Amino acid sequence: MNKLKLKLENCYGIKTLTHEFDFSNTKGYSIYAPNGFMKTSFSKAFIDLSKGKDSSDIIFPERKTIRLIQDENDADIQAENVFVIEPYSQEFSSDKTSLLLVNQTIKKKYDDELKKIDDKKQAFLKTLKQLSGLTGRTVTPETEILKCLGGATLFEALEKVVLEVEAFSKHQFSKVVYSEVFNEKTIPFLESGQIRTQLKEYIEKYNELVENSPVLCKSFNHYHAKNVHKNLTENGFFSANHSINLFDGTKKNEIISAEQLDEKLETEKKKILSDETLVKKFDAIDKKLTTVDLRKFRDYLFDNRDILPELENLKQFQKELWLAYFWTQKAEFNEVLHAYQSGKIIIEEAIEAAKSERTDWEEVVEIFNKRFSVPFTMRVTNQEDVILKGSSPQVSFTFTDPEKSAAVDIHALLKVLSQGEKKALYIINILFELNARVKQSIDTILIIDDIADSFDYKNKYAIVEYLREVSKYSNFFPIFLTHNFDFHRTVSGRLHLDREYRLFAVKNGRDLNLAQEKYQKNPFEHWKKNLKHEKFVVASIPFVRNLAEYCGMDAEFLKLTSLLHLKADTGTIKIKDLESIFMLILKDVKGIPLCDADKVVVDLIHETAEAILGEENSKAELESKVILSIAIRLLAEEFMVKEINDQPFVDGITKDQTRMLLDRYSKDFPAKADALKLLNQVNLMTPENIHLNSFMYEPILDMAPEHLKALYCDVKQLSA
Repeated sequence: MNKLKLKLENCYGIKTLTHEFDFSNTKGYSIYAPNGFMKTSFSKAFIDLSKGKDSSDIIFPERKTIRLIQDENDADIQAENVFVIEPYSQEFSSDKTSLLLVNQTIKKKYDDELKKIDDKKQAFLKTLKQLSGLTGRTVTPETEILKCLGGATLFEALEKVVLEVEAFSKHQFSKVVYSEVFNEKTIPFLESGQIRTQLKEYIEKYNELVENSPVLCKSFNHYHAKNVHKNLTENGFFSANHSINLFDGTKKNEIISAEQLDEKLETEKKKILSDETLVKKFDAIDKKLTTVDLRKFRDYLFDNRDILPELENLKQFQKELWLAYFWTQKAEFNEVLHAYQSGKIIIEEAIEAAKSERTDWEEVVEIFNKRFSVPFTMRVTNQEDVILKGSSPQVSFTFTDPEKSAAVDIHALLKVLSQGEKKALYIINILFELNARVKQSIDTILIIDDIADSFDYKNKYAIVEYLREVSKYSNFFPIFLTHNFDFHRTVSGRLHLDREYRLFAVKNGRDLNLAQEKYQKNPFEHWKKNLKHEKFVVASIPFVRNLAEYCGMDAEFLKLTSLLHLKADTGTIKIKDLESIFMLILKDVKGIPLCDADKVVVDLIHETAEAILGEENSKAELESKVILSIAIRLLAEEFMVKEINDQPFVDGITKDQTRMLLDRYSKDFPAKADALKLLNQVNLMTPENIHLNSFMYEPILDMAPEHLKALYCDVKQLSA
């Protein structure tokens, strides 16, 4: 992006503002805007964009709002490409801080190993889903295994039962579908005791029939018999022409094939399950299963009546079902454990490396601690989790006074920090955000809204220096907003901004324009080189008076004071007198080349002020505001001196003349409310002193030209 095209209409306090910012050949822009002009509204429009919100005119919501913020290709600027640095926000915390803690090499090693483990785990769980019938999102094989076997993780649960899986013998349970027996309808029913008596009677009768069987017994029930059948068949026992004898209580019956053995066992099983008494016991259970869901459970039990005895101990049966699944999927079971146990070593190494890693976050904190004066230090307490698991950074603070240090949390810290120190804490979060954006190479329009306001000078210039460095990155496009003219000049100087990138907010009603700053350095340098213009002669008077005071030239100081305050000799000082003073004080000035050297200076002041009234407000530069201020003060003093009518009192004033005259006028004419109100405005809006440095003439710069013009006209009317 090289250009930012902006069009705002009815955005908060801005009626209209259209401007194109061209970053092709600059590190940024600085905009000076007096308080109440535009800064907050301008920032809010960009904040809205960054949050994906619409802007509006809050006071007059019916007004149509236009907010076009585009690049040189008329493409809308996206939310992620805007970052507004507000003067202060206690709640702000960069959501990108974790990026500054990440070491990609360590993280890749960690992530790769986790993926290997997770791939094995997910494949195993997929198989268990099929076997168990647990395909939902809430109740899953993993949640049920942890509930049945214990352990903080699936891997811990599997490790606990390794030996039990190896020795497990009830393999036929692997055919039982877990979800058919244990679900949200059956578990409460089985645990409630409603069926406990019927189950107990069924199990007792079943065990009795088994004990009375000529083939089976309690220690060799049909499960054990099936296992024998399976093992003999799989190991080729009968294929080798071996046979077994089954004792029926009176004699031995030879079994010579797997089929014959299977037939014998099935016959015995059916004989037991079809026993008339046992069937009645099952019917008693059946009568308890009345709902639709429980009837489904009944059908499953009827088809698998051999599991009924296992329901005597639900928790044990649940565990045995999982052991059965693990046993039938022993290869996958072992693969999962092997991946976990071997990967755990590599993961632990990565965690240790992450704990000791020096990160970009620490470098940002180091920069902050070097440049900013604050009574606290900070560190991340969960660095390894941030690097490896993507956790949010947990920051701890240590507060230090001259005697000792103490660990504090953020809430306690905010209670003891000064306003400036709180802003410094805010600044470090800004630094995290900016550094993260550098790391991600995100093209970012930075709107920097009076960030240095309320800071002491040390911290203020630390911010300026950091922002100067930030502006060097090609993906940052900073626009500084400030009502502090001294800060505006500082930023412009530190960033080496040319004239076209140093802007003034100019207001006509609610319409705004951004105009190039006319004076790049000291305006007085320009004025004294152009004393052939009446404006610059008049505007230079307070500055030359200031120099006379500094140089101890008392006579010249008093003479020039008579041009800023109404004195006995005010009406007698001519252009030629002023020229002599200028040439004496300003060694490089050879004269004031105005036509009428005998013209009274105070008349020139008023004539120049009258001419300024016809200027467009957008073209009113500093000199025009200085002249209007001088003329307003002279008119006001002339009115008060005439009204007070006490020349000895006036002649006796040696300092703060306007204030002294206003106090006397207020005392003599307390009922003249309108005049007093206007004169108080004069005292507030026209500064006592106008100095050479930019900070001291900032109050005049902040004055809207239309306000000064209106005040001038109102004061003139006092004497009309």
